[in-house]
Amino acid sequence: MKIIDAHIHLSYIDRFLKTAKTISHVHYSIEGLESEMQEAGISAAIGMGLEELEGGDGFPDPDAATPMRLNMLSRPLPNVYSCAGVNPHRMTPSEIKRLEKELLNPQTVGIKLYLGYYYVDPMDSRYRMIYELAEKYRVPVVFHTGDTYSEKGLLKYAHPIAIDEVAVRHPNVTFILAHFGDPWMLDGAQVVYKNRNVYADLSGLIVGDEKELTRIVQTPHFFDHFKHALAFADSYDKLLFGSDWPLVPMKPYISFIKSMIPKEHHEKVFYANAKKVFTKMKSV
Repeated sequence: MKIIDAHIHLSYIDRFLKTAKTISHVHYSIEGLESEMQEAGISAAIGMGLEELEGGDGFPDPDAATPMRLNMLSRPLPNVYSCAGVNPHRMTPSEIKRLEKELLNPQTVGIKLYLGYYYVDPMDSRYRMIYELAEKYRVPVVFHTGDTYSEKGLLKYAHPIAIDEVAVRHPNVTFILAHFGDPWMLDGAQVVYKNRNVYADLSGLIVGDEKELTRIVQTPHFFDHFKHALAFADSYDKLLFGSDWPLVPMKPYISFIKSMIPKEHHEKVFYANAKKVFTKMKSV
């Protein structure tokens, strides 16, 4: 079975570098990514564009330019695609033109908005032009939803219920709830169930190495809300596998998600749904 990892990172983010070294124990580099993808049998991966400036305030960096890219990608990897990251505080006409140019790149298959990290509501007028670009270039918009991997994040901006209005106002755009809105997965499930143009990825539900992943999975009731949301949404044709690498090693995370998804839906969740949503991916 082919696998597309629909949510990874490959940017020089201090928190990610420290997590990879001390918590998830992965080799966070191009070489490390290639090795893990090969070992886990992953055909393609989609990186979320993200940058923080040296000497800046750290992620979320208010001064990072739009579009944010995979700035650790120092050489082309044909099976690694990207979603261009947007800083809502940096959307000058020249930066919007650069974003449009980025969307013409065959390897750029979507747009990523970091709700909660940037204190901007998804219905804010600054994002409206992003949705218009997404419709024009026929690419999906991926929202960070749920818990933020930063104490500076504000959860009220990252609740998945906010995407309901966005989906209704922009019916011709495909939206993806990263992390299925965890821990508000039941709310995320309702938004996915209600709106034909909303999908969810299953990335980032655990941070840690294989030992920590095993411990959490075996903790009673830890993922009851996940099982409830899966049953409620009943939408396996709208769920995408993602790992959030380097926050967790790929191979054991694949095993975890497989254990949560009925076997008859593995092909859709691990491959077909991503191919359907990220339409610019031609050669996977």
